[in-house]
Amino acid sequence: MSENDLKGRSVLAIVTNYGVEQDELVVPVEHLRKNGAMVDIAALSDEPIRTLVGDKDPGKTIEPTLTLAETDPNAYDMLLVPGGTLNADALRLNDLAIETVRTFTTSGRPVAAICHGPWALVEAGAVQGKTLTSFPSLRTDISNAGGSWRDDSVISDDAGGWRLVTSRTPHDLDDFLREVEAALITSP
Repeated sequence: MSENDLKGRSVLAIVTNYGVEQDELVVPVEHLRKNGAMVDIAALSDEPIRTLVGDKDPGKTIEPTLTLAETDPNAYDMLLVPGGTLNADALRLNDLAIETVRTFTTSGRPVAAICHGPWALVEAGAVQGKTLTSFPSLRTDISNAGGSWRDDSVISDDAGGWRLVTSRTPHDLDDFLREVEAALITSP
């Protein structure tokens, strides 16, 4: 992919201010920006985002672009939901985060979620009829919400009129980024 293939495309990443898995946020954001996309990182507050590595070790501290309350989800082509157990668990309890997910899914725009990130989609009622992957501990939650879970490095599913790209862990980032790019290039 060249540095301008995603020029004119915009991505919104939603996170909490503590507990997001470092590489599940930093690697996609840097990759997408390098390839021309505009990426905003919306956190719950304007405080720095303290990432974790492996859900326990301190990672990089990142400044959010804006707060979740300040975002206009309609201004973006794709939603990115990184994992990290603490991050994902807090996001799924945040009404604004769940409404943001619903705004993307009901409008037919793609969503990319990795590791524990699909918890927000489960909470939003958005996995019904979808096939997806995640960190294995979400399998029962996904199945109970009407989705089909598979143990694959990446799954891209267009059922229901919108594309969902999911991956299991940071080890799957290469496959995840390939499918995220494809979804972003072909998004409405």
